[in-house]
Amino acid sequence: MTALIAGLVLFLGAHSVRIFADDWRTAQIARIGANRWKLVYALVSLAGFALIVWGYGQARMAPVVLWNPPLWTRHAASLLVLPAFILIVAGNMRGTRMKAALHHPMVLGTKVWAFAHLLANGTLADVVLFGGFLVWAIADYASARRRDRAAGTVYPPGSLSRDAVAVVVGVVAWAVFGFWLHGWLIGVRPFG
Repeated sequence: MTALIAGLVLFLGAHSVRIFADDWRTAQIARIGANRWKLVYALVSLAGFALIVWGYGQARMAPVVLWNPPLWTRHAASLLVLPAFILIVAGNMRGTRMKAALHHPMVLGTKVWAFAHLLANGTLADVVLFGGFLVWAIADYASARRRDRAAGTVYPPGSLSRDAVAVVVGVVAWAVFGFWLHGWLIGVRPFG
């Protein structure tokens, strides 16, 4: 569990600098340059992600069961992850109406993804992993919306065709991940 927690601290910590120390982040970018900042950010995030994967795998070998979720939660989680994928895709595209309306759809998608996994899993490692991501996503969304309001950020209206692309790509990614990759990478088959 130590590796999982250390990974979350590194990964979510790197992703939280803007939430808790935006002025410091700006000063560091000015001091070392945007490219070096991105390199350090990427390396810390990658190290954190590797520790999360390894630590979660270790924790799954000797799970501490907190509750046994009923079967329906597995189905609900699979359905909830569908809009999460669509929101994450929309958050990484320009010109969607979803981005114009929600401002930060990727973070909202992360919230939905984390909540869905908390719903369907009942071990301590699941609570630490998915609970950590959910808490982070809630804080990040609130912080990003505050920054938007303070800066007077207005998102372009977007087009329906870009939303359609986000939906199609999100649905395909959800299906590929749910039917094939999740079982291969995670060891759990959501649909089988």
